[in-house]
Amino acid sequence: MTPGHEPVTERRTGAGHERVAWALVPAAPASTASAVPSARSTRPVARLRELLVHPGFGKLLTVRLAAQWGDGVFQAALGGLVLFSPEREADPVMVALGLATVLLPYSIVGPFAGALLDRWDRRRVLVVAGALRGVLTLLTAGVVLAGVSGPALYLGALATIGVSRFIQAGLSAALPHVVVDEHLIGANSLVTTAGAVAAAIGAGCAIGLRGLIGPYDTDAAWTTAVAAVGSVLIVLVATRIPRGSLGPDERREAAQALRAVASGLADGFRAARAAPGVLGAFGAVAAHRLAFGITTLVVLLLMRNSLTDVGPLKAGIAGLGEVVAAVAAGLGVAAVVTPWLTARVGRTVTIRIMLVLAAVALLGLGLPMTLPTILAGSFVLGLVGQAIKLCSDAAVQTEVGDATRGRVFSLSDTTFNVTYVASVAGAAFLAPRSGRSPLLLALAAGIYLLGLVIHELALRAGARHPDEPGDQGGTQASAPSATVASTAPSPSVSTSSTSQRPDGSPDEDR
Repeated sequence: MTPGHEPVTERRTGAGHERVAWALVPAAPASTASAVPSARSTRPVARLRELLVHPGFGKLLTVRLAAQWGDGVFQAALGGLVLFSPEREADPVMVALGLATVLLPYSIVGPFAGALLDRWDRRRVLVVAGALRGVLTLLTAGVVLAGVSGPALYLGALATIGVSRFIQAGLSAALPHVVVDEHLIGANSLVTTAGAVAAAIGAGCAIGLRGLIGPYDTDAAWTTAVAAVGSVLIVLVATRIPRGSLGPDERREAAQALRAVASGLADGFRAARAAPGVLGAFGAVAAHRLAFGITTLVVLLLMRNSLTDVGPLKAGIAGLGEVVAAVAAGLGVAAVVTPWLTARVGRTVTIRIMLVLAAVALLGLGLPMTLPTILAGSFVLGLVGQAIKLCSDAAVQTEVGDATRGRVFSLSDTTFNVTYVASVAGAAFLAPRSGRSPLLLALAAGIYLLGLVIHELALRAGARHPDEPGDQGGTQASAPSATVASTAPSPSVSTSSTSQRPDGSPDEDR
C-alpha cells in the first residue's frame, strides 16, 4: 500500500453473502478530495503506477500472465501436431479446417462461461478453473506420452484450451471491480499486451525444452506437463483474492445458473443492444475478424506456395514466424497508442480511424503481395485489431451492468471467433492454391469500410433511443469504487461514461 492511501472495504449482506470492494482512496479530507481529479497526472507512467499499486489489479494481472504463459507452453509443446499447425497444410480447405479446430473451444465455451461468470463468485471460478486446467494439462501430457493420437488427443487439447478461455473471460469480467472507468483502456492495454508477451515467452520456453528433451512427439509430453506450472500459480494467487471482491454483485442459486446457460447468448445480446457504444464496437470488431480471417488464409497460402526469400526476409514456415512477429509488434504499439489516442479523441473516433487505416493498409500494402509489404501490412492489422478490441472491451466494462457483463464478453468471444472461422472457410473456396487473390484482399478492405458504416448506424440508433432500458442491470458502469464513493469521495471514482455528446455519440471514458 502506497503512502497516503488506505483500503476501503464494503460489506453487504443483501443476498446472504459479503462483498469486499477494493479501492484506493486518498487519506485526505472530503473537502479536498473533489479537487484531486483535475490535478491527477495523465502521464502514462503515472497511470501505470496507479494501476500496479492496486493489490486487486496486481493479482488479476498475475493470474492473466500465468494463464497465458501456460497456454504458450501448452500449444507450442504440441506444435508438431497438425492440430496446432494448420499452416503445414497447403490446401486452402485444410488450412480452414485446422484453424477451425484450434478456435472451436473459444466458440463452445463462451455461452457457458458467460452465464456462470455472472452468477458464481468469479474468484472461486478462477480457483476451480485453474485447478481443472492443471489436471487436463497433465492428462493430455499422458495421452501424448502414451503415443495416442486421434480423438483422445483432440479432446484433451480442446478441453484444456476451453478452460483457459473460461479463465480469461472471468478476468475480463472482473477487471472493472479493481480498475476505475477512466483507467480501463490503459488497464486493458497493459493486461492484453503483457498476456501476449507471456504467451510468447511460454512458447519460447517450450521450444527450448523440446530442443533439450528431444524432437519426437512423445518427447513433447514432458514439455506439455510443464504448462501445469501456470495452473498452479493461478490457484495460488486466486486463493489470496478476497471472496466476493471480483463480483458479480448479485449471485443466484446454482439452479438459476444452470437454467441461464441455455439463454446466455440471448441475455448478452439484449444487454449489448441496450448499449449503443457496445453494439457499435462489436460491429467494428466483427468486421476486423471477418477481414482478418480472409487475410490470414491469403498470407498462409502465399508463404507456403508463392513467395520467395527477399534478403534477410524469409518465406515459408520461417516467413510465418516473421508475420507473427510483425503482428505482435503491432499489438505492442497499440497498447501505447490506444490510451493516448482515446484520451484525445475518445473511443468512437479511435475506432473509426482504425477501420479506415486497415482498409488503406490492405489496398496499399496487401495488393502488391510482396514479402516486405505483407510484413508491413501485418504490423498495421495487428495494431488496428488490438486498438479496436481494447476500445470494445472498455465499452463493455463501462456501459454494461455487472449482472450481464460476463455474458456480453462471452457473446463477444463466441461471435467473433465464429465470424473468423466462417470468413476463413468462405475464403477457402475462393482462394487459389497460390494465395494470389487481389479480389479477396479488396473484399477484406471493403469489409472494414462496412464495419465503419455499421459502427456509425449503431451509435445513431442509440442516440434516437437514449432511454431504452438495459437488461438485468442496464448499461451503467458498475465499478466497485462507485459504491464506495457514496460515503467516501475519491478521485478513483469517475463519472458515468455513457453520457451523450452534442452530436449524439456516446461520450466515452478515456
